[in-house]
Amino acid sequence: MSQSPLTLPRRSFLALGGVAAGAAVLAAEPASATSADTNDRITLPGYVFTLGVASGDPTPDGVVLWTRLAPDPLALDGLGGMPGRTVQVSWEVAEDEGFRRVVRRGVERAAPDWAHSVHAEVHGLRPDRVYWYRFRIADQVSPVGRTRTAPAPRTALRAMSFAFASCQAYPDGYFTAFAHLAREELDLVVHLGDYIYEGGGAGSIGRAHLPAAETFSLTDYRIRYAQYKLDPALQAAHASAPWVVAPDDHDVENNWAGDHSQPDTEPDQDPAVFRLRRAAAYQAYYENLPLRRSSMPRGPEMQVYRRLRFGDLLQFDVLDTRRFRDQQLTDPSLRWDPNRQMLGARQEAWLLAGLGASTARWNVLGNQIFAMEADHTAGEGERYGMDTWDGYAAARQRLFDGVVQRRVDNFLIVTGDAHRSVAADLKLDFADPNSRTIGTEFLGTSISSGGNGTDMDALGVTWLAENPHMRFHNSQRGYQVCHLGRHEMRTDYRVVPFVNAPDAPVSTRASVYVQSGRPGVAHVSA
Repeated sequence: MSQSPLTLPRRSFLALGGVAAGAAVLAAEPASATSADTNDRITLPGYVFTLGVASGDPTPDGVVLWTRLAPDPLALDGLGGMPGRTVQVSWEVAEDEGFRRVVRRGVERAAPDWAHSVHAEVHGLRPDRVYWYRFRIADQVSPVGRTRTAPAPRTALRAMSFAFASCQAYPDGYFTAFAHLAREELDLVVHLGDYIYEGGGAGSIGRAHLPAAETFSLTDYRIRYAQYKLDPALQAAHASAPWVVAPDDHDVENNWAGDHSQPDTEPDQDPAVFRLRRAAAYQAYYENLPLRRSSMPRGPEMQVYRRLRFGDLLQFDVLDTRRFRDQQLTDPSLRWDPNRQMLGARQEAWLLAGLGASTARWNVLGNQIFAMEADHTAGEGERYGMDTWDGYAAARQRLFDGVVQRRVDNFLIVTGDAHRSVAADLKLDFADPNSRTIGTEFLGTSISSGGNGTDMDALGVTWLAENPHMRFHNSQRGYQVCHLGRHEMRTDYRVVPFVNAPDAPVSTRASVYVQSGRPGVAHVSA
């Protein structure tokens, strides 16, 4: 029996409040009419679970389980070395890591049209429970993954912890931060975009992109994802906890907006041509991540924004800040144009309605590009980035006004993209430092993008001087862990000193606290 060389240490896991231990074993799901046993007659060209396993989008009764069959993951046709036929893949979920108490099992079809990816939507599990899962085809067994279901909607939770991360340019550095994240005791991991980078960079540390040129076709994107997903640290992080994911720009193309490509990129000037590229990028994104069928792309469209709930403690709203936005401005004086959209009218209405109806203690947005105002100019004058919410100031004001009008409690935003960390008060009027604070934003740094980084750089000095609502800054690499409690939440900024070589240690650069019922940063412990 073939086994993956990647193994995870046996660990004890945090137990959230409100759930009793020692549940009875659940009944197993019936297998499909076409048994996976028929795969015993096929000859596989090698070990098929080279890209690991993952789980995602947990609900109180289940999760989605993912793998992708790829005995030759970097094959030039992008199909991973699999035969051009649909095969059956069985899966099972157990209450123990040794699979002595299997509680659910089933069979999924892995089709060549979707690069032999598997997205098994499991139901019938108990809320707020740790489970282990694995896949099987013929005589091959996948690595074992750990996952956790969400607590029941009315469960009074004492605490939960989730990490968020983004921006992992393969040529820029090793994914050491993910190796450390995999050892954290987490209930959830949130990835906020730039899972891959579309460019053809070679870097300087021996991690050149494959294919060598920029990605445009579905084959290109499939090979690029396979290269990233072969990274053992990334595989370990996926296998350690359920993930919630959303794409940003580099998952398709740098700084794309709606149906508009980056202006300096050929041949994507024509929106119709760019939609073909986005369709390819979306399909590869879905094929390689633990998303539900509700997020399966239909050509250039994919359902990204969605809502997850964790007992009475957390409502987590995943945003899509790329597909429905207007094109970036070339004239910054127009950033307050009330007709400009970041989320689009439908998503904006969905978000505000959900925030208004929320009964959760903490209301968190998973956001790709930072919402706080960030003046980039030292001294006199102002300069704002046009790709962030600063370029869509009127849309941001509608969101903030809506939060106030709906009396949303404990409003938090977690964000990626900027390759630096900032904790900031969200002001109803950023032009007035004495304006009402309505919430807190935690901007998180990159996993590897930008290279090693430093504790403070010139932009950080400017930001802290020009933006009094910013309370903490750091530009090293790493990830963030949010610990939610009934009366307080804490975000630990976890950093590594270098990414240009493997095996960097990790440390907590700062812990930032927010008190329930008091918007904004309470204090920073460095």
